[in-house]
Amino acid sequence: MILRPILAFALTLGLAAPAWAADRTPSDPRLLNEGQLTVGTGDPVYPPWMLNNDPASGEGFENALIYALAAEMGFSPEQVVWVSNTFEQTIAPGAKNFDFAINQVSVTEPRKEVVTFSQVYFQPDKAVIALPGSAVEGASSFAELTGARWGAVIGTTDLMYLENIIGVQDAAVYDDQIGVFQAMLAGQIDATLAALPTALFATAVQISEADIVAILPADENDLGHGLLFQKDNPLVEWVDEALSALIERGVVDDLVSTWLVADPDLPVITE
Repeated sequence: MILRPILAFALTLGLAAPAWAADRTPSDPRLLNEGQLTVGTGDPVYPPWMLNNDPASGEGFENALIYALAAEMGFSPEQVVWVSNTFEQTIAPGAKNFDFAINQVSVTEPRKEVVTFSQVYFQPDKAVIALPGSAVEGASSFAELTGARWGAVIGTTDLMYLENIIGVQDAAVYDDQIGVFQAMLAGQIDATLAALPTALFATAVQISEADIVAILPADENDLGHGLLFQKDNPLVEWVDEALSALIERGVVDDLVSTWLVADPDLPVITE
């Protein structure tokens, strides 16, 4: 398509997408690849966000949301193409190999300086994960949590929460969640943090020896989960319109109820 290079050149100059660039169909020239919606996610992916390490199955909160969003935008399921990246690759500045990504990415002001986000569609609480008998078991305040040995994944809001909200200054840092759990089982750390839905799955399947010790309130600096785009991607407006429609019709709430169920009896630590 001749128009695509012209549009790309205009965008490199910081110009707004012209009116002809917004036809809101699978042939829209703002798409990374004409005729398809290219969606980034993690590798691997985990329930309840996505089941069976298979984004294309549509089973799980995030991939079910994407297929609903794609349909709202006029794409068939076959026109949704998934690409995998590490979390660090996803949130890094620069060119992207996707139209947007969904990977439990929290919207934060520092990240907004290098990438662009959709509107927020979900705000999870944090959960403390620990083995029985851990130093955090029975804790009722942030002060009681700071004496434990913590671990978290590099670049995540979990790590920022530990440092900036709880006040943990010496958390061990790992490349992925599996590394964190392995360190816990090896007795190298006492506890970790995760979004509540992730923690529910982790303690049921990944590290069944551990429990959710407590729930922590969402970080005020973590605005919630959003779809992540390359900085200033002109596709955001179209995606946000479709996402707004899903939110207004209750589709997102239904998906939360289906896939992201929390235990109301878990203890809560607020300060």
